[in-house]
Amino acid sequence: MMPLNDTLGRPLKDLRISVLDRCNLRCTYCMPEASLHGQGVFLPSHHLLSDGEIEFVVRVFAGLGVHKVRLTGGEPLLRPGFIELVNRLAPVEGLTDLALTTNAVLLPRYAVALKQAGLGRITVSLDSLDDAVFREMAGERGSVQEVLDGIAAAENAGFKQLKINTVVQRNSNDHAVLDLVAHFRNTGHTVRLIEFMDVGNVNHWDRELVVPSAELLKSIHDQWPLRPVARQAASETARRYEFVDGAGEIGFISSITEPFCGDCSRARITADGVFYSCLFAARGTELRDKIRAGLSADDLAAELTGLWSRRADRYSELRNRLPQHQRHVEMYRMGG
Repeated sequence: MMPLNDTLGRPLKDLRISVLDRCNLRCTYCMPEASLHGQGVFLPSHHLLSDGEIEFVVRVFAGLGVHKVRLTGGEPLLRPGFIELVNRLAPVEGLTDLALTTNAVLLPRYAVALKQAGLGRITVSLDSLDDAVFREMAGERGSVQEVLDGIAAAENAGFKQLKINTVVQRNSNDHAVLDLVAHFRNTGHTVRLIEFMDVGNVNHWDRELVVPSAELLKSIHDQWPLRPVARQAASETARRYEFVDGAGEIGFISSITEPFCGDCSRARITADGVFYSCLFAARGTELRDKIRAGLSADDLAAELTGLWSRRADRYSELRNRLPQHQRHVEMYRMGG
């Protein structure tokens, strides 16, 4: 199959689907409590794509060359019937990688069933091992021990190589990064340190709160020498390093200081069926109502082909030249 390329020659290979916009935590960089203004801010269930509609969308994307699908949220494990959704998606022809991003709190309940349903990989969000820091960043919800219990449950279920995503913020958790890295050395899991990004409008993003990956790399290298690892694919978001002593790998996602727009191959679908071609988008294309009105697979494929072939997004590369305070879709609606 010839790759479907956008205007900058970037192929469509990856799809991220947010399966709902609710979460059991209130992380400051995603869904801060103060931004929600009470009840009723989340999508009602009938606005969400159904399992059948998600499967339909995934099959069409797979027919266009997508081979990696990541299920995101909100917290995906809060979606009723999520295991059955995984069971429906895992066998889709053309998919080689079905992954989940989760805060891990519910993994003790679901990890075994997820493995049996055919989930391939799990990424866990964990911003600190210091419980006070964790709770402050998570809106005073959850605990470090709940996340660690979730990681242990995933390990016991057969998920042996997790990715641990950590959003690093100046004066919040930057002082505790080395402890987190030390904890996961020699475990087979890979910590990925993420620069605080200006996704959404409610997370009070400030460049002064961004800890450059180069700064973190130096601190870690001074403690445990590192050497770079070659990319497995051009579209990888993380720059990878391995510990010289053989204790594993670490990754750096540097959207602010080292943008990687030029290799981005990811499309995104929100829980209510809106297509976005960039994490930082302000506008998308509504697909749900068209699907519910009987849009065929061929017609959806044609629409997606047109959307992707016209894609020219490179927000992170242009950030410094764009007006401040641009509107973006919230992280918990878009998915990470």
